[in-house]
Formats: sequence, C-alpha cells, structure tokens
Amino acid sequence: MHKLDNLPKRNSVKDRKRVGRGHGSGLVKTSGRGQTGQKSRAGGNIPPDFQGVGISFFRRIPKLGGFKPLNKIVYSPVNVGDLDRFDDGAEITVDTLKQAGLVRTKDQFVKLLGDGDLSKKLTVTVHKWSKAAEDKVQKAGGQLNKA
Repeated sequence: MHKLDNLPKRNSVKDRKRVGRGHGSGLVKTSGRGQTGQKSRAGGNIPPDFQGVGISFFRRIPKLGGFKPLNKIVYSPVNVGDLDRFDDGAEITVDTLKQAGLVRTKDQFVKLLGDGDLSKKLTVTVHKWSKAAEDKVQKAGGQLNKA
C-alpha cells in the first residue's frame, strides 16, 4: 500500500492484466489467447527450441563428441630415417631437431619413431621413443636419453 509520503513515480506501477472479467477489460471471450491451438489451451506451453516443421535445429547440427583434456601432451613425431642427415657421433637434442626443421617449436615434446634406417652412431635426447626406434638406434651403436 502506498502512502502520500511514499508514492511511486507516475506510470511506474502497472496493474496486472485481469483476463476474462467483462467487456470493458477488452479481454473477454478468449482472454487474449486467440481462437484455437496449443497455446490457447491450459498447460499448452511449447518448449523454446520447438520449431514446428522438419528436423529441429538441434538435431541438424553436428554433435560435439566427448571432451578435450586440458593436460593432453601432443608429441611431434620424428622418424629414425630423418636422423641420418646428421654427422656420425653427433648429439641430437630437441634444439638440434628444431634447427634442422624436423620439429616446429623447441618447446614441443618429441617422440622418436622407428620408420627408416639409421647408419650412424648418434646420441639422441628426446622425450619419448618407440621400441622399434630404440632397437634401430642401438643397432647403429648409438644411445637414447630422456629429455
């Protein structure tokens, strides 16, 4: 209830719509709901994503499968055959591979894979390697170290 010392601003308070209360209200027979249809009936709410015809938008767009792990480590692959370009007895690190253009950035993790042949004795320091790569490096007389 408003008092004279605490009146609301002009036109700031609006009376609620009283439907079905006589011709003077202007909302008599159908109470502003229209003639027929789902929305004219009690409980006839339709979801906001309802489209009416065809396959709905949400069923047409491709689904995002699963999730992306935040701490996933991506390894840059380097094959044993690519190491044959280095000199015999050389020490190969991630920086060396970056300078040779085999790895894009030096802060990437590198995995040595066993494709190709190695004929030189090399000391290779990488983050990971496959069993085939380990066999080929040791067969050539080299060794693998963890970066």
